[in-house]
Amino acid sequence: MKSLTPLVFLLLLPACTAPGVGGGSDDDFVDLFNGKDLSGWVNVNGADDTWTVRDGMIVCNGKPTGVMRTDRMYRNFIAEFEYKHMVTGGNAGFFVWSDPVPARGVPFTRSVEVQVIDGWETDNWTSHGDVFAIHGATMRPDRPHPSGWERCLPSERRANGTGEWNHFRITAVDGTIKLAVNGKIVSGGYDIRPRLGYLCLESEGSEVYFRNLKIRELPAKLRLGDEFIADQARGFTSLYNGRDLSGWDVKPEHEGHWKSEDWCLTYDGAASDLWSEKEYGDFEMIVDWRWTGETKDVEVPVVLADGSVQTDAAGKEVKQIVAEAGDSGIYLRGSSKSQVNIWCWPIGSGEVYGYRTDGSMSEEVRAGVTPSENADAPIGEWNRFHITMVGDRLTVVLNGKTVVQGAQLPGVDARGKIALQHHGAPLEFANLFIREL
Repeated sequence: MKSLTPLVFLLLLPACTAPGVGGGSDDDFVDLFNGKDLSGWVNVNGADDTWTVRDGMIVCNGKPTGVMRTDRMYRNFIAEFEYKHMVTGGNAGFFVWSDPVPARGVPFTRSVEVQVIDGWETDNWTSHGDVFAIHGATMRPDRPHPSGWERCLPSERRANGTGEWNHFRITAVDGTIKLAVNGKIVSGGYDIRPRLGYLCLESEGSEVYFRNLKIRELPAKLRLGDEFIADQARGFTSLYNGRDLSGWDVKPEHEGHWKSEDWCLTYDGAASDLWSEKEYGDFEMIVDWRWTGETKDVEVPVVLADGSVQTDAAGKEVKQIVAEAGDSGIYLRGSSKSQVNIWCWPIGSGEVYGYRTDGSMSEEVRAGVTPSENADAPIGEWNRFHITMVGDRLTVVLNGKTVVQGAQLPGVDARGKIALQHHGAPLEFANLFIREL
C-alpha cells in the first residue's frame, strides 16, 4: 500500500472539534497516565528519580538523558498531552513508533520524534513542533527541510514559552503523522518506517512536566510487513542507570576511574575490573562500547579462522602492524577465561581468548570461539555486542553480524557475575541491558 500524501491525509481526517484537531470526543480517549503513578510505563535507561509523579503530572528532572516508554505498542492513534518546560532552553520529546531499547551508541530509540523544546530557534530546528526521524527511522517531511533533513519544521509559531503549558495533538495513521500545536496542525511527515511501535517520553537535561496524556486508537485494516514494525520488547532491564554505579561492586580503587557521565559509563584505564553485584545464569546481554584513547601502531599475531596463529615456513609467528587503541572485554559467569574480547586485532572483537589459546581444548572449541569475521566499527565509533549465554554455549553478535555462533565453553560455571574488564586502556560503555532466560 502506498503511503498517504499529506493532502490526502488531511482530507481523510475527521472534522475539527475542540479541544484539538483530528476529531473524536473526550469519551473516545483512554488515559496514558493515570495521574497517580507510572503504571503502564517502563523506565528504559533512567535512574529511579528521573521520572516521578507530582500533583497529577509526570515530572522529568532531565537526568540522565534517556527515555521512558509505554508498556505496549501502538499503530494508528490520536494522542494528546500537555507539557511545560521549567528551564529556558529546555529539551525533551515525544517519540512515536519506537523500538523498546536505544539505538547503538545513543541514549534514544529509533523512532519519529515530536520535538518538545523551548527557546531554540535556528534555520534547521525550532521550538514550535518539529517532527523528524531519528536513529534509523525514516520519514518524508510534509515540507522540504532547508538542509534536506528528514525533518518537518512547523508552518507557524504557536508554542508558548518557559513556564507555560502547551497542548500537542498527534494523529498517526498508516505511516503518516500530523502534529497540532495548541489547536492547529503545523507539521508532519509521511512514508514513515516503522509505523507500529512504542511511545516514549524523552529526558534530555532539564526539568519538564507532562500532564493529561491520553490516546484514542484508530482502526488498521492491512497487515504490516516486518519492515514497518518496531522491535518487540523482550524483557531487557538496564544494568546502568546513568546517575551512579548502583548494581556494580564499586571498590575504593575504582573511585575516580570508573565514572557515571550521564548515559555513558566511562573508564580511564587506570583501576581494575568492574564486577556486577548480581550473579547470572542463562541470559542475553546488550552492551555498547567504543575506544576513547589515542591509537598507536603495534605488531600483533595473525589469527586464523580455526583459532591458531599463522606461522611461516620456518615455524615463526606471522605478525602484522595494526592501529591499536587498547584491550578490554566482558567477563561472563565470574570468570576471566570466559571473556568476550574487545580489542583491535585483525581477527575482530567477540572472540574468547581464554578458550582459543588453551591448548587443552579441542580444535572444535578453539575454532568455535574465534570470530567468523571482523565486524568492529572504526576506532572511536560505537560498537554493540549482543551476547547470549545458555548452558555452556555462547553466541556473540557484533554490530548486527553473528561472529560467534553457539560456541562451547567447557567447564564454565552455571552462574556468576559479569564484569567490564580493565586492561589499561580508556573506553566508554553505554546501553547495558540484560535479560535473564
